[in-house]
Order: sequence, then structure tokens, then C-alpha cells
Amino acid sequence: MRKTLSWVGVLAIALVGCRTSIAQPPANDPWPGMKKLLVVADVRLGFHHDSINHAMGVIEQLGRESGQWVTFIRTDSQLITKKEILGSGTRYQGRRVNARNLDFFDAVFILSSGDSSSLDDEQKEALLSFVRDDGKGIVLGHAASVAYYDWPEYFEMIGSFMKSEYRVQPFPLIRESSTFPGATAFPEKFTYEDQFAVMEEHFTSDDAEVILRLDTSGMTEEQLAQRADGDFPIVWAKYYGNGRVFNQTIGHREEVWDDPQFRELMTEAIKWALGITEYELTYPDAEEDASK
Repeated sequence: MRKTLSWVGVLAIALVGCRTSIAQPPANDPWPGMKKLLVVADVRLGFHHDSINHAMGVIEQLGRESGQWVTFIRTDSQLITKKEILGSGTRYQGRRVNARNLDFFDAVFILSSGDSSSLDDEQKEALLSFVRDDGKGIVLGHAASVAYYDWPEYFEMIGSFMKSEYRVQPFPLIRESSTFPGATAFPEKFTYEDQFAVMEEHFTSDDAEVILRLDTSGMTEEQLAQRADGDFPIVWAKYYGNGRVFNQTIGHREEVWDDPQFRELMTEAIKWALGITEYELTYPDAEEDASK
């Protein structure tokens, strides 16, 4: 009997001693039933917009206030993958480290800027597949229209690349959609102070459901010359395969993120991207985009 117990003791000690090298099972979901939003603001290779820090805080706050989603804030791109994420270094090499990949999330909010070299080929395909094939959502912040500027498939997904911009100034805007969730937080016509993007000509209002656009009626000839066709969408939603895309190019100034109208639109847009709110987009190329 004593001999048997000693072998049990040795086995127990051996198992305890091996704990650091045995991969641990993934942690349970601490937020069961809640939608999960991954916010990525990886600007290591791009412009460090001052408003990004505040934007991340507001997005997390909106989720808590609404009780509709849990926000994961990251300033790197590690979680943009469908591979298992294991630790590295002396202590965590090859071990599970409670890191969740894209399969855990329902939408991604991109606030990044810079080229796409921060993502490898697997990560790029994982992000596209997350939206296109898995039917998840992607939300784009101000800088995201100049993020990954050397990755054509990314711009096909989000709509367009920003070719130029108007400096920070008050500008007349038009609220074009009266049905997109949260859009009516804004009046039909109003003036807003921010930096406003001009998108590449290949992207037109036929390619998305436009929610806000610049009002050309008060533009100077110099301002109109930025885009000859006079098509200046600045906030829109579109499909990409089975997934949902919401692109808002404003938010350069951190004060924008404190505006109650903007916050209401963002809350409802994130809920739509997460699949909480059902809303069917209507625009000429919607069927074509959904078939990608």
C-alpha cells in the first residue's frame, strides 16, 4: 500500500511540474450571450491621429452604456487571425495565453493607418473571410480609409481609398438616408466641423447606401474640383459577401466623438454591424456586393 501511494505521489509531482509546458484549455466566455467587438488601432506604420485614443474609449463606453456588446481594445493586429494564438518567450512559449482570434468576435472596428505590412497573408485572408464568408461586420473609423493602402482587396471590401481631404473647417452636410439605424439623429441639412475625405472616383453613390454626404451647394470652385462628378459621400454602409460594412470617414477631431448625434449614429451602426439590429441596405449594387 505504501509503495502504491509513493508512485501516486511521484505522478502527482510530475504532473504539477509539467504544468508550465502543457497547453491549457481556452478560458470560458466571461460574457455569455453578449456580442463581441474587436477594436484595432494599429498605427505603427502610419499617421498617429490624436483622436484615436479618445475614439477607442468612446466605442468601449457606448458598448457599456447600451449593454449591447463587449469591446476588446487593441493597438496591435495580433488578433486579426483565424489561427490559434500561442505565447512566446521563455515563460509562455507554445502555451495558450487567453488570446482570442477572429472566431470569437462578431465585428471588427478598424482605426488603423499605414501600409499592410503589419498583417501577413494569413491575417489578410482571415479578415476578408471574417466579413465575406462568415457574415460578420466591419466598421471603419476616420483613418481606416488610408489604412492598408497597398492592399486592393481591403478597399474593395470597405468601398474606396481616400484620395484627398478638406482641412478642418465647418462644412454643410446632407443626411441622405432616413432609414439606416441612427441616421435620423442628424437633421436633413446641418453644418459640421471636421476634416472631410474625398474618395477615389471609382467609388460612387451607387456602390453603397450613403448616409451622410457633403453638400455641394455651398462649395467653391476649388472645392468642387476635388471631384468632378460632385459625388462626395462621407458615411456609408454596404455589403461584402455575407457581411456588413459601415464606413464613416469623419472623426478626425476628438470633439466629434463627444457629439450626441454622432454617438447615437455610431451606437446604432455598431449594433447593425454586430448583427444585433436587422436592416436591409438599398443601393444599386447591393445584390452584386452580396454575391462576392
